[in-house]
Amino acid sequence: MDNEKYRFLREKMVEEQIISRGISDKRVIEALRKVPRHIFVDKEYWDLAYEDRPLPIGSGQTISQPYIVALMTESLELTGKEKVLEIGTGSGYQVAILAELAKEVYTVEIITSLYERNKKLLSGYKNIKMSNHNGFLGWKEYSPYDRIIVTAAPDHIPQTFIEQLKDGGIMVIPVGPPGWNQVLYKVIKRGNNIKKISLCDVAFVPMTGNRHAENGGGGDEENDKGN
Repeated sequence: MDNEKYRFLREKMVEEQIISRGISDKRVIEALRKVPRHIFVDKEYWDLAYEDRPLPIGSGQTISQPYIVALMTESLELTGKEKVLEIGTGSGYQVAILAELAKEVYTVEIITSLYERNKKLLSGYKNIKMSNHNGFLGWKEYSPYDRIIVTAAPDHIPQTFIEQLKDGGIMVIPVGPPGWNQVLYKVIKRGNNIKKISLCDVAFVPMTGNRHAENGGGGDEENDKGN
């Protein structure tokens, strides 16, 4: 599935969309060179997978454009020792990139069809744990996390995410209403102080699920402990 054609397109993507736009973390760049992005979209989109654009993945969701994946990943400042929580497994591509760079990755997907698809797609990674539940809950069982990355946009930063982030931890999250009025933030937790750094304007799909769950309500987990 990863022939010379797609390796060429991937290298071109990295050179023209990633390095040229200021991404400099060598580990992030190498992960983007390694992971075959096209296998995370339907076959009809394979030839478009390395273009500078999001693509549909079904259920009203998208795979983010390569540059945004790179920017969010670089902003996490991963060294290889971290435990990372991802909210919104989606296509599975961002999870695969994280799995190349972090010690442990915990990923939550509310849409069951995407969760089931990714159990197969990501089965080769032994440092990923997956769950099919409401993302607003985070994943308390394995908290706290060194890093949290959110790949759909809530209209505020859920308190559950702050609580499940370690002191000194970093979270990268898009915040805002549906459309083009969202901001991608890098959030740094220092004790009771939360520092928000605006990275850029973005347009993510809205975060779905019961937002009241962050106050202790609803949501069931289905954990794939063997993945």
